[in-house]
Amino acid sequence: MTSKAIRLGIISAVQEEQAGLIESMQDTQTLTRGMRHYISGRLWDTDCICVLSRMGKVAAAATAAMLIERFDVSHIIFTGVAGSADPDICVGDLVIATHLVQHDMDASPLFPRFEIPLTGLSRFSTDAALSARLAVAGRDFLSQDFQAAIDSVDREKFRHVQPRLHHGLIASGDEFVSSRARLLQLKQGLPDLLAVEMEGAAVAQVCHEFGIPFAIIRTISDDADESSAVDFMRFIEKVAARYAFHVVRRFCHAP
Repeated sequence: MTSKAIRLGIISAVQEEQAGLIESMQDTQTLTRGMRHYISGRLWDTDCICVLSRMGKVAAAATAAMLIERFDVSHIIFTGVAGSADPDICVGDLVIATHLVQHDMDASPLFPRFEIPLTGLSRFSTDAALSARLAVAGRDFLSQDFQAAIDSVDREKFRHVQPRLHHGLIASGDEFVSSRARLLQLKQGLPDLLAVEMEGAAVAQVCHEFGIPFAIIRTISDDADESSAVDFMRFIEKVAARYAFHVVRRFCHAP
C-alpha cells in the first residue's frame, strides 16, 4: 500500500484533534453535507479528506458512511483521545486498536452481549496493513518528535516521561466513562480492554459493512475515573492535537 494508491478519510470527534492538519492541506475544497464540513486536498503525499464527526456513535457512523458513499474514500483512520482501561497504559500513551467493540450493545437474550444483531460479530478487526503503517508513524513520533512537539510545561503537568505505544481492544459507547466503578464493570465483561472512547467501534461497523479498510489510533487523555474531566480540553489542545498532527504527518509521508 502506497500513499498514491489511497484516498484517505481522516475523522476526529472535535476540532482541536485536527488542529494544524487543515492548515497544512494543499488545493483544498470544502463541501458541507449533513452539517459537517468535508475538506479535501493533499496532506503531504496523500490525497485526503478531513472531517469532524462530533462525539458519539451515531455521529461517527453517519460521517464514515458519507465519506465512503459521497467522497469515495478507499481507507479511513480515526484519530482522537480515549480513557485508559488498563493500569499499564498511562496518560500520554498511544493505543492502536486491533479490535473494537460497542460496550453498550446488549440485545440479550436475543443475541449474546456485545454482539451486533444480525452480523454474528461482537468485535470488528482493524486493517492489519493500515494499522501497521500507523504504528510506525506513532513510534517514530514518540521517539523522534515528542520532546520538541510537547511543551515542557505540559509534559510536566500531565506527567509525561516517555510515552509508549500499545495495540489491543478499544471499546466504544455513548457514555463518557468517568468512574472507577463503571470501568471495573466494563472490564468484567471485557478483561482484555485497553481503552474506552465514544466513536471508534461505530466507524468499525460501518467500514466492515462497506468493505473499507480502517484503523483507529487514540491518545490516552485520562484514566476513565473521577478525575477524567479535569483539564480534559487543555489536554486535547496542548497534547492530543500535537500527537495527531505529527502522527498523521508521518503516516502521509510514508512510502
